Amino acid sequence: MNRDKPGARSVVFAPLDTLARVDAVVRRLRDAIDLGLLADGEQLPGETELAAQFGVSTVTLREALMALRQQGLVTTRRGRGGGSFVTVPDGPAEDRLRARLSDWSTEELRDLADHWAAVSGAAARLAAQRTEPGDLEQLRRSLEELKETADTAARSRIYGRFHVELAAAAQSARLTREEVTLQTEVGALMRLVLDEDEYLTDVLARHRAVISAVHDGADDRARALAEQCVQTSMARLIELRLGSPDGARGPRPKEAPHGQRSPSRARHGDGS
Repeated sequence: MNRDKPGARSVVFAPLDTLARVDAVVRRLRDAIDLGLLADGEQLPGETELAAQFGVSTVTLREALMALRQQGLVTTRRGRGGGSFVTVPDGPAEDRLRARLSDWSTEELRDLADHWAAVSGAAARLAAQRTEPGDLEQLRRSLEELKETADTAARSRIYGRFHVELAAAAQSARLTREEVTLQTEVGALMRLVLDEDEYLTDVLARHRAVISAVHDGADDRARALAEQCVQTSMARLIELRLGSPDGARGPRPKEAPHGQRSPSRARHGDGS
């Protein structure tokens, strides 16, 4: 077994594409903060080290840190014991989230659900084939954190982090990056469906079943369970969308026939 596998955190600091711009650095760190991969108060590596990890110049890195400070995501302290520290913001207000949800058509949400389920299902299948029991501790810790927290913003971050960690357990940097991208796109909206304790109990049971299947090496079962987990959550989000005042709003007056997919929507520029 390849022991040099990419963890979720390692993907955060992986080199960016050639000619990466300031906004690419900002997005990478902002995504990691939103997903809880970087903890509140955590000190980032020094500027020289962090720039080298990203494969960018120190000038680019400093401009990115300045942008993150302006967004309230990073605090920089000078002097002895100084450096750049993560600041986790409060979750978006519910009315802002509902406004974001209304910007999606139900067809777009269904298309996203299919894509996300395929990614998570593939990650779970590969994780079942490639991991050893000790490799699942981070998933179990996330499960316990989700069980204990009553804060809906924290629940959505942990929910998303679970899926990112599942992809990391698959030892696939590409799948992990795709999960991070998906969480940036829809992760915050999960707060709207994780506010009910009854549904949280269902999510915990589904996550626990995924971990069990991965632990047992039952790759097909792990894939099916991970897909069901995503599809169930997205179905609840679609129900909320249909129940919104402008649930039929937008340039698409009617749904496409079952099985027909519309082109993927343009992704939002910010991950908030």
